[in-house]
Amino acid sequence: MDSEWAALTASGATTLVSLMVTDSWTHARELMRRFLSRNDPDNSTITELDTARARLLASSAADHPHGARATVEQWDAFLRHMLQARLVSGTELRELLASLQHLQSEAARPDAVHNNIGGGVQHGPVIQSGRITGLTIHAHHPDPPQN
Repeated sequence: MDSEWAALTASGATTLVSLMVTDSWTHARELMRRFLSRNDPDNSTITELDTARARLLASSAADHPHGARATVEQWDAFLRHMLQARLVSGTELRELLASLQHLQSEAARPDAVHNNIGGGVQHGPVIQSGRITGLTIHAHHPDPPQN
């Protein structure tokens, strides 16, 4: 395997494992499920990912530093196998890695908040907060339309 593919699989495995211990894991898991669906219709690899995550969380709770390294090595080997067996292309793996890295960068910004408001028309301020003190909101109520 050439060095470009080795770097790609190593980066992919490292990113994947780092996401296992973040709140972004659900999204990363879904990306992996879609990525693997063509070659893993029974989702056995997703089960392995869930098991690896459980081991990783248990090893971090037990303050065992080798758990992450072993997990990265496991998934690096898995991704290398997929490339060598031509189960995925380098382009597909690069796209997956870009998506995982995007999730990782979002997870690294805990102060970023993204809210979407739905379910109808809002005619005034919408506030989401844990605690608000000393706030005054002045709302302008336009006169009703004349018929």
